[in-house]
Amino acid sequence: MDYTIKLNSGYEMPLVGMGSWLGKDEEVKFKNFQQMKLTEINIEMEKIMSDAFDAGYRHIDTAFLYGNQKGIGKGILKVITDGKILRDDIFVTTKIWNTSHTYARAKEAIYENLRQLGLDYIDLMLIHWPMAFKEGDDIFPLDSNGKVIEGEGHFFEAWKALEDSIEEGHVRSIGVSNFNHKQIERLLEKAKIRPAVNQVEMHPYYQQKKLRDYCKEKGIIVTAFSPLGSPGDTNFRNKQMPNILTDPVLAEIAKKHGKSPAQVALRWAVQNGVIVIPKSANPVRMKENISIFDFKLDNDEMKKVEGLDRNMRCFNLEMCDNHKEFPFKEEY
Repeated sequence: MDYTIKLNSGYEMPLVGMGSWLGKDEEVKFKNFQQMKLTEINIEMEKIMSDAFDAGYRHIDTAFLYGNQKGIGKGILKVITDGKILRDDIFVTTKIWNTSHTYARAKEAIYENLRQLGLDYIDLMLIHWPMAFKEGDDIFPLDSNGKVIEGEGHFFEAWKALEDSIEEGHVRSIGVSNFNHKQIERLLEKAKIRPAVNQVEMHPYYQQKKLRDYCKEKGIIVTAFSPLGSPGDTNFRNKQMPNILTDPVLAEIAKKHGKSPAQVALRWAVQNGVIVIPKSANPVRMKENISIFDFKLDNDEMKKVEGLDRNMRCFNLEMCDNHKEFPFKEEY
């Protein structure tokens, strides 16, 4: 059974990764990104990495935004130094944030990601969002109406910086995140290197079939963030979103296989050729989330999960809906 999928860059990417958004929700809370307790987050992430590697994870997803890359880097360094895992057996994904969309700032962001993680190269680096924000220290620069302030640069420039980073040996594969199909189409018109991945929200209640079909046609692999609907996120999650893990259809299928609803949701995505990056700080759930390769959903079960689609996002990011590159203005 395949545990990886081949990217158009030629590299193999594990189908299940460890998401790291917000570190551990139960212990690290903040009102906004300017108040992030970075020390706490990184200490926690170093421990979480140890548990994740013990559970079998070899794919770690992070981002400059998350403020946890130093802890992740220390966790990676420890398992390598201890001789438990080789660097080439670990797949690390990170992202360029929206305040770094000019070429110069994007290049700085690439080096900063490398520095924070303490790595010689990144396996996959993404443009986190297609929206350029005002440059500066504010992660979310907002105006008096609470709307994001647009910045200089464009994702075209950030993409050129990523392309150059491949030639320089700093990054192996490059991609995008939260791009709609029209934005990808515009990027493909200018790009020398085709995106390997588009990381977007996807789960049984928001299945993104049109976008997935488009990406497949273009040879772009989809990675699903929040593949379980992020039930533990109390900061940005849509309050109207039901808990996917209590869905009776998933529960029925799970019972048949002796699995959990979470495992069914993840297995459904993987059988659709989608990479998943569930996040948990609980070692038991970590192991559960990666243990999805010893069963398979039949056609009827796949159709039952497909029938759950509500076209409902967890994350709408309304503060950015004024931006000219706000991706959710398009159907897909």
